[in-house]
Amino acid sequence: MVNIVDRDTTLCISLAARPSNHGVRFHNWLYAELGLNYLYKAVAPTDIVAAIAGMRGLGIRGAGVSMPYKSDVIALIDELDPSAERIESVNTIVNTDGHLKGYNTDYIAVAQLLQAHQVPSPLRVAIKGSGGMANAVVAALADHGMTGTVVARNHVTGSALASRYGWDFSGEVPADAELLVNVTPIGMYGDAQDLQAFSDEEISRAKMVFDVVAYPVQTPLIQAAERLGVPKITGGEVVALQAAEQFVLYTGVTPTIEQVMAAEEYSQQN
Repeated sequence: MVNIVDRDTTLCISLAARPSNHGVRFHNWLYAELGLNYLYKAVAPTDIVAAIAGMRGLGIRGAGVSMPYKSDVIALIDELDPSAERIESVNTIVNTDGHLKGYNTDYIAVAQLLQAHQVPSPLRVAIKGSGGMANAVVAALADHGMTGTVVARNHVTGSALASRYGWDFSGEVPADAELLVNVTPIGMYGDAQDLQAFSDEEISRAKMVFDVVAYPVQTPLIQAAERLGVPKITGGEVVALQAAEQFVLYTGVTPTIEQVMAAEEYSQQN
């Protein structure tokens, strides 16, 4: 497979303080696989206002938006999709003839996964984390009909997130938690990669485990859920679905599930 690059190539980018190779590999692999004249490039902007203006001026088709710009870009674009308006956070911008519309494909991906895994809405949730991704996850869970507890060390952001959706806030995991969700760096490659976000006892009491960490997919939490026979949703599923949704928004082309998983496998190679 060879990417087509010429004067007619459509450019898409990612805007992040610390860009990764995931989006670059995922999107470019699919462009080549599907014979699309697109190119995806990661960018670390020094000026987000100028970067968004550059999207308009250069006709850049789409941009994936990562921290710390997910809220900053709202005032710089023209329209918000309900997925972004719901949580006041944008992770995808689509440029249609100079009109910039913001989406949140993290929210969309989590909502789709809850449906695909047929997760029952009455489950009581305990979610660890209170950052931007936790906001998207709690919103999707709440819109699925769930209630629960935000468990976070940061009292300010944790209590604010819980209050936004009418949930409880606590420093401890409630004993009646049926769905355990990790949206912290615990289990991610690096200093916390050997740590397990929830204890075996907490997992054993639960009906499902959901780890948003995607690098690696087989986190200690996911391994523990498999060992204890508890159904799980992995971060790999989230990142693949949200990237696939971005791909469709940029290109109008829907890849097959097999193509999405192959692109995701390629994107996680060292």
